[in-house]
Amino acid sequence: MAEYKLLLPSMGEGVMEATIISWLFNEGDFIKEDDSVVEIATDKVDSDVPTPVSGKIVKILKQKDEVAKIGEAIAILETEGGSQDSQEPEIKSYEEVKDQIVQPEPEVVSALEQPLSNYSDNSFSNQNSDVYLSPLVKSIVQEEKISESELKSIKGSGLEGRITKEDILGFLQNRGAVQSAPAPQTVTQAVSSVKSQPAPAQPISINDGDEIIQMDRVRKIIADAMVNSKHTSPHVTSFIETDVTNVVTWRNANKNSYQKRDGEKLTFMPIFIRAVVKAIQDFPMINVSVDGDKIIKKKNINIGMATALPDGNLIVPVIKNADQLSLSGLAKAINDLAYRARNKKLTPADTQGATYTISNVGTFGNLMGTPIIPQPQVAILAVGAIVKKPAVIETEFGDVIAIRQKMFMSHSYDHRVVDGSLGGMFLKHVNDYLENWDLNTEI
Repeated sequence: MAEYKLLLPSMGEGVMEATIISWLFNEGDFIKEDDSVVEIATDKVDSDVPTPVSGKIVKILKQKDEVAKIGEAIAILETEGGSQDSQEPEIKSYEEVKDQIVQPEPEVVSALEQPLSNYSDNSFSNQNSDVYLSPLVKSIVQEEKISESELKSIKGSGLEGRITKEDILGFLQNRGAVQSAPAPQTVTQAVSSVKSQPAPAQPISINDGDEIIQMDRVRKIIADAMVNSKHTSPHVTSFIETDVTNVVTWRNANKNSYQKRDGEKLTFMPIFIRAVVKAIQDFPMINVSVDGDKIIKKKNINIGMATALPDGNLIVPVIKNADQLSLSGLAKAINDLAYRARNKKLTPADTQGATYTISNVGTFGNLMGTPIIPQPQVAILAVGAIVKKPAVIETEFGDVIAIRQKMFMSHSYDHRVVDGSLGGMFLKHVNDYLENWDLNTEI
């Protein structure tokens, strides 16, 4: 018999750790190769971890709700023979393996992934410290230039005494009161310092009959992401009403034959994404991210697709290299991701790398919306419900009134790098591609 350590595998760029949700087997159970043995959660998606070998679970090293780093052992298995034991990968510390796990794009290393030692001497350096910081907390530490001595004075309220975002924000609110002999400030500096600190939350009154519902993990992640986006990006939203009569006519003529031929539903989303991809190719500065004072122009066109889940939460799976897919390929990719999203079958990699996102608020009968930009993207499109309306049509014989299929589109963009001209022209091009949809398009 041989001992085999089951490691938490790499789950894609930027994923450093995962939380154990539940074990699907108990100690003493025998598991077969490729069996899913544990459910884990990252800040992107929940997923299962399979075992690469068969054997008996001798010891579970990470219990429910505990956090494991990539490459860390989460269980010990007992296997037959000695070959697996001799091939067992060496267990290294997170610091030793993180460079092999995270493969950032060559153009940029995100500020959240840079070691804190890259910042000024006044900022905290974790090279020789045992204080663990999540990427979000680390970014706040860097931005606020919290020193190592200050950080060590903060009592963490998280798991195993870890410092949470709330701990850091609470420290910042009281930072001025505990600093000794502060340097004189000008009026401008003092006002700036006050503005940078979040206002204390007002107490919420609770009356008889009110129900208190604790946010689940996914809802907390969504809440933090939305607040962070509004804090990061000055949002501007442009609107346009689009005549999609050709699109509706074409889909109605092709959806039954396509489903019979390929066994796939033909929704409007592949058509919307095709129009967006063409507009991105016309205006590539929409397909960018912001890193400090640098603009990162993305080579790939990866479209995020906001998807509502049965539990009321939201997830955004990503169609990679959407510009390289045919209309049929887009339809298959959309249907696959939507199905796996609603059945909790997505992997962390399925939700990473989006460069532009579409949200179909029309699914819920809404005419339009003002979507929030998913960071670090700089724009997002919301498409509304398609409604029959009387409209004025220009013909060679003069203007006539006809029944047309109309839809509102809302385009939110980051005013740091996208001005009204670029944001508006991009939206107009999406509009034009949809209004001029060729009825003879093949799929």
